[in-house]
Amino acid sequence: MHPAPPAALQLAQRLRQLRESWPRLTQKKLAGAFSTEEKLASATVSSWENLTSPKLPPLHRILAYARFFSTSRSIEGTPTLLPLEELTADEKKVYDKLEAELLRLRSAVSGESAEKEPAFHRTWHFPDADLVTIFCARLPNEQIGSFGDTSNPNYTELHTYADADALIELFGHIRAENPSATVHFKTPAEIEADDLTGHIILMGGVAWNEITERLSDMANLPVRQVTDAGLESGDIFIAETDGEDRQFWPIFAGDDKQVLVEDVGLLARVPNPNNSSLTLTICNGIHSRGVYGAVRTLTDARLRDANERYIATKFGDVKSFALLMSVRLIKNKAVTPDFNGPGAVLYQWAPAA
Repeated sequence: MHPAPPAALQLAQRLRQLRESWPRLTQKKLAGAFSTEEKLASATVSSWENLTSPKLPPLHRILAYARFFSTSRSIEGTPTLLPLEELTADEKKVYDKLEAELLRLRSAVSGESAEKEPAFHRTWHFPDADLVTIFCARLPNEQIGSFGDTSNPNYTELHTYADADALIELFGHIRAENPSATVHFKTPAEIEADDLTGHIILMGGVAWNEITERLSDMANLPVRQVTDAGLESGDIFIAETDGEDRQFWPIFAGDDKQVLVEDVGLLARVPNPNNSSLTLTICNGIHSRGVYGAVRTLTDARLRDANERYIATKFGDVKSFALLMSVRLIKNKAVTPDFNGPGAVLYQWAPAA
């Protein structure tokens, strides 16, 4: 076995020193804190600190080290990785200094540039802990099954919601990301004035959700949904590209072309037209699988950080952006789109600077 290069040992020693300088912070506890955003095994932390043949941590884990050790608040109670936007001004100075040191050490091992990745903010984290309302369409009466009938002893209200899979996925994730915020979901019929001035999330298309149609118009996005006689099962997307309208259609397979194999999803965020200091986010699709895929891009534990970094790289600090994506289906299951993968992003937009 060849001895590890001195630079690799120096990085491993520094990572171990950081952890051991804090009382009772084991590799397992540090891994648990980092798993707040992306699952990490304690054995992996051990491999980074190994003083014989250390493994090189990924760049985003190096940034997590800088963030974690920039504030003692990381170990108040259960160790946790605080969002970058929650650091105080003094903590941010510590973070910047530690980040530069660790990036330099890593660069000496990898030979890569010490330039950091763009900082990304978790889309579903709302640091102001304000009201968050998810608007989800109600199914037309003729499409509601027996469990959605109030006269049924087994009546279940969620059976009356469209896009219930996406709603459950997103509601649970946002509640976990924002334990201090009030998060609820409603149908358009249940709207109240206060809901419209908090953080708003619109789920599903315009056909069954007039709130989505109205607020989408107010947001002035260059993406819209329209009915086309060529598709009976949903509404296609149209986006303006170089002054011309471009259409986005789902893909069907099978002898009768009835098997959906690729849907189209929309993820868009703009300032709330009713309260510009807060946000309006749209998760939409031609069909329900497109809606679910758009939601999963930023909730899937394996892909959400990479997709957040893609958004940060492409759009920077702008407050408005939109992405149309391919949502592929395998055995009727929607596969989470990987924005960095080939063919996943079909269209993207941000306002001109």
